[in-house]
Amino acid sequence: MSTQARGSDFAELSRLVKQQGLLDRRVGFYVLYLVGVLCALALTVAAMVLIGDSWWQLAVAVVLAVVFTQIAFLGHDAGHRQVFADGRANHTTGLLLGNLLVGVGFGWWMGKHSRHHANPNHEDEDPDVDIAVLAFSAEQAQRKRGFFRWVVKHQAWLFFPLLLLEGFSLHVISTAAAVRREVKGWKLELVLLAVHFAGYLTIVFVVMSPGKALAFIAIHQGLFGVYMGISFAPNHKGMPVLQAGHQLDFLRKQVLTSRNVKGGWFTDILLGGLNYQIEHHLFPNMPRPHLRHAQALVREFCERHSVSYAECGLFRSYGYVLSYLHEAGAGLRGAGKLAPAGSR
Repeated sequence: MSTQARGSDFAELSRLVKQQGLLDRRVGFYVLYLVGVLCALALTVAAMVLIGDSWWQLAVAVVLAVVFTQIAFLGHDAGHRQVFADGRANHTTGLLLGNLLVGVGFGWWMGKHSRHHANPNHEDEDPDVDIAVLAFSAEQAQRKRGFFRWVVKHQAWLFFPLLLLEGFSLHVISTAAAVRREVKGWKLELVLLAVHFAGYLTIVFVVMSPGKALAFIAIHQGLFGVYMGISFAPNHKGMPVLQAGHQLDFLRKQVLTSRNVKGGWFTDILLGGLNYQIEHHLFPNMPRPHLRHAQALVREFCERHSVSYAECGLFRSYGYVLSYLHEAGAGLRGAGKLAPAGSR
């Protein structure tokens, strides 16, 4: 197949998707979703105040971690302009959800996430495969030094424990990016972040004694990081890692580096639509409710054009992720050579 013919494959698929109306906005869905998460947040905060200085607050911390992640999913959708047709409305929504409610800088997140979407799983250009404490290829593993080298050597075992720090990392790195003026509108971002942290810490330390407050924060932020991590990790980890000079066209670059997670409505809610990662990467601005409908169309199209379409269950996907991480660090343990993890 010629490069020109391959390049036209996505144009054909895009026409099919548009004809089905799958790129049309679903504002009603997102308004209901937004009302739902705001009510959940309000009820959770009310429960904190009513429970008072009690160790039962640790159960509330678990619930709040889920609520924060669901809000973050909605911010992700706004960042991709899935929610409203107007870009400013999406951006404003993302700022309020990310900076004000969750405490993660929206500008930093979208800059990083946009680079990921442009070159998923590209060793030199995807920031999601350029992580200090992890390695996604044997070459990356060999470049690690000191403590990070030890972590990568055992990264499959340490992966889930490391996710406990992901929430704290998102707060610190995104705030630092705004402080360094690396994002547009950094002043507004800093104001919203300051309001978030001031409100969050005030509520926690006023309602609870210092010891319980610190335990609450540790559990809430730790589980927030774990939930975020386990939602994003199955999407690309363990799929082929691309290098400079690859000859893949847009469709194949997005499909071959992405993995879908099987499941019904509960999985859709649990993972915020990220379980349709292939469809999301092909059409980032497709509203979340349409991803399920697009899946059958995209899968059939890929089969017809002999493009491998990766899909598996949630727990199987974690197995692939851990297996790949284990193999990536094999050279540091004196083991064999890295081979791509199976995922089909």
